[in-house]
Amino acid sequence: MRNQKDKKKSRVLVTGGCGYIGSHVTAQLSEQGYTVVVLDNLSTGHKSALLHDETLIVGNCGDASLLAELIQEYKIDAVMHFAASIVVPESIEKPLEYYQNNAANTLSLLHQVKKFSIEKFVMSSTAAVYGDAGKTSGLEENSPTQPIHPYGRTKLIDEWMLEDLAKISKLQYVALRYFNVAGADPQLRIGQSSPYSTHLIKIACEVATGHKEHLFIHGNQYDTPDGTCIRDYVHVYDLAAAHLAALHFLENGGQSTILNCGYNRGYSILEVVQTLENVIGHPLQKSVGANRPGDVGQLIASAKKIQKVLDWKPIYNNLQTIVESSLNWEQLLREKKG
Repeated sequence: MRNQKDKKKSRVLVTGGCGYIGSHVTAQLSEQGYTVVVLDNLSTGHKSALLHDETLIVGNCGDASLLAELIQEYKIDAVMHFAASIVVPESIEKPLEYYQNNAANTLSLLHQVKKFSIEKFVMSSTAAVYGDAGKTSGLEENSPTQPIHPYGRTKLIDEWMLEDLAKISKLQYVALRYFNVAGADPQLRIGQSSPYSTHLIKIACEVATGHKEHLFIHGNQYDTPDGTCIRDYVHVYDLAAAHLAALHFLENGGQSTILNCGYNRGYSILEVVQTLENVIGHPLQKSVGANRPGDVGQLIASAKKIQKVLDWKPIYNNLQTIVESSLNWEQLLREKKG
């Protein structure tokens, strides 16, 4: 983060703050002394993910009257927006639900941002906006955006809305394009708790801990060295720290920007599985099926811009560290369930 003297800390509305990524950001905000109000409908998030008694409003970020009420009551002057549906195959099956939840609800939120002259906005975006980049490694923020499914399209629409609103208002924003997020809080206070996750590392760790019997690998016919998808995996703690750095950047007069959040290093599905098998000391029960709709062969970030603009210095950028973090969280969940 920049060594500039921070201005007065913002009063932050965090939409989706009880979810996996939102809860990690909320925790870091509270630990840095921010006043945090969380808006979450608890459809996938958990109240128990709030670690510091943050104010929780149960509701939908598309509810204009609720937004207006809480923005005024809590004197909100910054927004961090995580509330969204994120499952690619589901977005293909239920496109209108995704346009409603990800695009229309964001539009409602931005109407209130404009109405109450909120000037700082940090948005959860995705590498899915790039679409199928082929063998391109180190995707830069100015790489072509050609999303191939409704999830990616809705996130790109959100970026466009922010860009256009910023042109006619005092709004400044940072849109963070995540690559593949995994891991848990280093103190194991929170982690990925959804029982229906589609994330590779989460599912593989569920198999490793006996919660699931079998790992199904979606395809080995991609144009990659071992035929399986290659992704840039980023630890959730580092990702959350990037959000805090983005907010500091805006508080110190930073201008609107879009930033990739990844490590500039890709691993195939088989490499991830092998890493976990090395950690646990035995192979997982697994099989390979057909390629999954909406998956692309390779997505790897260029992290040059975020490191320069936010002075972001990730500390968990190691695949084994990420896998061990995820495994420790799954083991804890198993112990809690008895």
